Amino acid sequence: MLIYGALVPHPPIILKEVGGAEREEAMSTIKAMETIARRIRGFSPDTVVIFSPHGPLFQDGLALRGGAALKGDLKRFGASLSWEWENDGKLLDSILKEIEMEKIPAVEFTPDLAAQFRISTELDHGVTVPLSFLGSPEYRLVATGMTMLPWDKQYILGAAIGRAIRKSEKKIVVIASGDLSHALKEHGPAPYNLRGAEFDQTLVRLLKEDRIEEFFQFKSDFVEQAAECGFRTLLMLLGVFAGLSMSIEVLSYEGPYGVGYAVAGFTPGAENAEGDLRPFLNDKREKALTKRRTREAPLVRLARLTVENHLTGRGELEFDTRVVAEQKLAGAFVSIKKDGALRGCIGTIFPTQKNLVEEVKHNAIAAAFHDPRFDPVGEEELTDLVYSVDVLAPPEPVAGIKELDPERYGVIVRKGGRTGLLLPRLEGIENAEEQVRIAKKKAGIRPDEGVELERFEVTRYV
Repeated sequence: MLIYGALVPHPPIILKEVGGAEREEAMSTIKAMETIARRIRGFSPDTVVIFSPHGPLFQDGLALRGGAALKGDLKRFGASLSWEWENDGKLLDSILKEIEMEKIPAVEFTPDLAAQFRISTELDHGVTVPLSFLGSPEYRLVATGMTMLPWDKQYILGAAIGRAIRKSEKKIVVIASGDLSHALKEHGPAPYNLRGAEFDQTLVRLLKEDRIEEFFQFKSDFVEQAAECGFRTLLMLLGVFAGLSMSIEVLSYEGPYGVGYAVAGFTPGAENAEGDLRPFLNDKREKALTKRRTREAPLVRLARLTVENHLTGRGELEFDTRVVAEQKLAGAFVSIKKDGALRGCIGTIFPTQKNLVEEVKHNAIAAAFHDPRFDPVGEEELTDLVYSVDVLAPPEPVAGIKELDPERYGVIVRKGGRTGLLLPRLEGIENAEEQVRIAKKKAGIRPDEGVELERFEVTRYV
């Protein structure tokens, strides 16, 4: 049974054992968190579920802390504070089953698994700081990390957790731990960015006005520029309330130390179909899919249908080569992304097939099913995949790095029998030095080794 939810920050500095007199700058936050803590204690919860952005982080799935006992402390912050909770294994198992129904990866992060990934079993400050306000741990705990899934899937993940909670007879509180923008001041923990304050003000305003559906209109670069760590956990918390009426109370917001802190309480009401945003999100995703496919270039459609037909067993793809503007021989790369992350990319520098159509088909199959960095694409993923095709012009040698431009040219580095290639216009590649460094790494060439350089232009189809 869901009895309450909260969005809270987690700066250790607000604890007197850590911050001392400096905590006075965040007194509004401290008082608001004390209010939230009093309310939670008043409910006498059997279990607290907390989402922390500083727990185990996976791109496409959720890790839930496993083991019989969950321990954490603040020694790294100079405080002799420590806690231990009993893990609510029954609720954890129920949550895992509900998430599995949504076909989102989820795993119990046992001590053995933590050792395998070299991640500490100790609870992070995203858990310990908020829960320190509750006093002695007289409740069981379920603690999770965070995912990098897109906004709608964060909500769907939360909805699965909410179903497990409502099926339980226990009284359960859910806490989303997370700070807002870290870019509010010149000397804050992240470089100052005007978008930071805009992000915080918009988020707080939408909570106050109960316009949570507008969170799903946020652009990823807007959130990234804010340098926050609480947006995804908030979306999960909102998903927990899917199908319920909900009242939201923002108790405080302030930005000391260059970081935004929001404290808000979420009170569940009666069952209410209009409180479930999943139909809205599904419709939004379907419209985006239709728009993308109606606009996709012929070569991109060719790549997509080749993968889909190969996977579903409908036989060889019939494709009218006349829709391709030029049938000259050329190398080509097929890139596949899922939820904004690379899912596969295979290509050829020089032509290996009888025409460009066959080149794209061959490389589409390779990218989807034979990229050694990824598992083969599954049928359940097909509607989530986004394709692009790069047709390469013949490469030309260059005398040095000054003749490169990562926005215009791809690069090929060669050293003996080792070759590395990087396409142009890749996210996060801002200069030629970075482009060459990554290409060397792909080829197994040391950063200090000299290489032969070639550049090439591409025609990119999306």
